[in-house]
Amino acid sequence: MSGMNRRRITSKELAKLAGVSSATISRAFSPNSRIGSATRDRILAVAREHGYQPNAIARSLNNQRSRLVALVVNAIGNPCEAEEQQLLVHRLQARQLLPIILCCADHSDRLQLMRLASTYQVDHVVVFSDMVSMQDAVDIFHTTKPIIVSFEPLDNESVSSIRIDGSEAADEIIDKIVRDGKKRFAYLSGTNSSWIDKLRRKWFADALAKRGLAFEAQAFGDYSYDSGFKEAVLLLHRDKVDAIICGNDVMAIGARDAARRVLGKNTPDDIAIVGQDGIAMAAWDCNDLTTLSLDHVAFIDAVVELIERHDAEVEGPHSITLTCTARWGSTA
Repeated sequence: MSGMNRRRITSKELAKLAGVSSATISRAFSPNSRIGSATRDRILAVAREHGYQPNAIARSLNNQRSRLVALVVNAIGNPCEAEEQQLLVHRLQARQLLPIILCCADHSDRLQLMRLASTYQVDHVVVFSDMVSMQDAVDIFHTTKPIIVSFEPLDNESVSSIRIDGSEAADEIIDKIVRDGKKRFAYLSGTNSSWIDKLRRKWFADALAKRGLAFEAQAFGDYSYDSGFKEAVLLLHRDKVDAIICGNDVMAIGARDAARRVLGKNTPDDIAIVGQDGIAMAAWDCNDLTTLSLDHVAFIDAVVELIERHDAEVEGPHSITLTCTARWGSTA
C-alpha cells in the first residue's frame, strides 16, 4: 500500500508500537521536554516508519496553548516593516512560536480578518498596524492580552504597549538644519489618519516652534517612493521650501531623487531632506539619508520581552519606551 493511502496512526498506537507510555510520546515531540536522547530517537524512528505526525491542534486543546502569535501589520512590502517582521519571526520561531501574519493595507474588512485569527485561539497578539482601531483589537482578541505597538492613547488595563520617543532626536536634527540657514520647512505625511504619523510630525513641529518656526507647507503621500517623488516635485514648485521632513525613509529617498533629477537641487545645500525609521536602505552609499532612526533590534527585543512577560503571567499591563536617535547622512 502506498504511503499516500495509509491511515494515520494515533499517538496511543504509536506508544504501543514503541513500547512506551502516551506521556512519553508527547514528550518526544515537545522540543523542551526532558527525555533521554536515545528514547526520543527511537520514538521518532518508529513515527517515521509508520507515518505518524503529532497533532498540534489537538495538543493545544489539551494544554490550552496554541503557540500561535498573531501579528497585525500594515504591509509586508514596506521595507521598515519587512525588516522588523523578519527579525521578529526568527525570534518567535526560536521559541517554538508560530506567527500568523494579518496584512491590513489591502484588506477591506480588517475586523473580519482579526476575527478569523482570533478563532485560532492565539496565545499572543502584537498589533503593529495603525489601520485598525486599538479598541477593536482588544475586543476581538479578548481571550489574550494584546501588545500594542502604536502611539494611539489607549487606557486599558489588559493592554501592554511599546512607546517610541523621537522628540530629542528631532530637536537635534532641526537644530542643525536651522543653523545651516534653512527656514522654510514642509512635512510630507505618510497617511493623514495615522497616529504614528501625527506624533512623528509633532516631534519636529515642537522643535521648530522652539526656534520660532513652523511647517509652512504639508503634503500627503502613502509611504511609497513614488509618492515621495511626486509630492516633493509639487512642494518644491509650489511653496519654495528649503527643507522637507518625511514620514518615512522611503518617501525621503523619493523626495531626494525628485529634488536632484527634476529640479536640479543639491542636498543639503539647496534643500535638506530628512527621513524617519532608519532602514538599512537609508544607509546605502547611494542614499546616505539623514534620518530619525529607531534601533530595530532593540525594538524587537522589547516585543519579545513583552511576550515573555505575558507567558510568565507577570502582572501588567507593561509598557516599554524606546528612544530614537539621529542618523546623519548627506541629505541634511
